[in-house]
Amino acid sequence: MSEFLAEINWSPLWISLKTGFAATVIAFFLGIFFARLVMKMKPVSRGILDGILTMPLVLPPTVAGFILLLLFSLRRPFGAFLLDNFDIKIVQTWKGCVIAASVIAFPLMYRNARAAFEQVDVNLIAAGKTLGMSDRRIFWTVVMPTAGPGIASGTVLALARAIGEYGATSMLAGNILGKTRTVSVAIASETAAGNYGMAGFWVVVILIISFVIVAAINIVSGKGMKMGRWM
Repeated sequence: MSEFLAEINWSPLWISLKTGFAATVIAFFLGIFFARLVMKMKPVSRGILDGILTMPLVLPPTVAGFILLLLFSLRRPFGAFLLDNFDIKIVQTWKGCVIAASVIAFPLMYRNARAAFEQVDVNLIAAGKTLGMSDRRIFWTVVMPTAGPGIASGTVLALARAIGEYGATSMLAGNILGKTRTVSVAIASETAAGNYGMAGFWVVVILIISFVIVAAINIVSGKGMKMGRWM
């Protein structure tokens, strides 16, 4: 067992964790921003934008990866523009991992944040306005704390999705050991190569991470809720 562990290249785990946390930060702020924006829009506009923002949640990740690849490919105008003017390359880089994971994780953060905002008592907002508080101050001091458990759950779910992302990441960032190979990509690669022992090891690792995240969701969601018997 010690020999097996000594031969393991741990870079997929570190890349997955780095990617997951970076993507979660991006999804967190974008999710809150768009959740707040959508709630201020008229019903028709709200429905259209909500559908666009939720698309990555229902599309196969490979479809999202294909669209991102078309967007950031060096053979496409936008990808070439980024490289020529800012020396930024997305395809087959760690930046590609983060962007792909952010796109896939974003809808979970957005949907949870919007649901949490919708549960905020409007009387609290009205009370803040009567006290002369600005909309920004009301949002950060009244709405955000009240919607805290829902936002926290969305953040943890986004983290879990970002760490486990495979389809879009493999298409946009590729499978470069020590650079873009995440745990999910490593599982697929080792299985394709017939290295079932190594693939099984990474499966156990991702199962442990998933369990910890699910437990965290349960703890966060349970805080502040009165648990009583229903029978």
